[in-house]
Amino acid sequence: MHSTLPLPAALPRRGGPLTRAFGRAVLRLAGWRLEGSIPDRPKIVVIAAPHRSNWDFVIGIAGKFALGVEVAWLGKHTLFRGPVGWLFRRWGGVPVDRRTPQATVATAIERFAHADRMVLALAPEGTRKAVEWKTGFWHIAHGAGVPIVPVAFDWDARAIRFMTAVEPTELAADMARLREQYRGVRGRGDRAAPSA
Repeated sequence: MHSTLPLPAALPRRGGPLTRAFGRAVLRLAGWRLEGSIPDRPKIVVIAAPHRSNWDFVIGIAGKFALGVEVAWLGKHTLFRGPVGWLFRRWGGVPVDRRTPQATVATAIERFAHADRMVLALAPEGTRKAVEWKTGFWHIAHGAGVPIVPVAFDWDARAIRFMTAVEPTELAADMARLREQYRGVRGRGDRAAPSA
């Protein structure tokens, strides 16, 4: 069971041997592994799906620590209230107000423009319910000229799976290519498809 993957040289690093060991230990104890490969690009948008549970966050943070990668992630602004707000920011969290999605997209594109290296992660559903994907991540990647890396949180296989990157070109076609890579992946609590 692999609890780490080689981190390409171009990606931003964060943490040291202790945090990487901690992340690997959490994944191992939870029975999770990392699969696939990460493109050697200094700037990427990562989409993590399906997002059905708060446990996705725990597994995702453990994966981030295990890899030793610096990741900025978008979360609704209400998550950053109270005593855990500072911790979420420390772990790369960026609060966003979902009532102003255009401002979020523009701000993210600007951040990419001023960064030498940057990984931005978000859930395309924008919620823990099974809903149609929002397209903000595509507009960010397209506007910043960076690839989209789909990552599956596969609760059946207990795997964080890095899949084939997509260079944003045309919205409908790119969304179809990305959705196809998630075919058969079930999130925590998703029911199996009925047999024919």
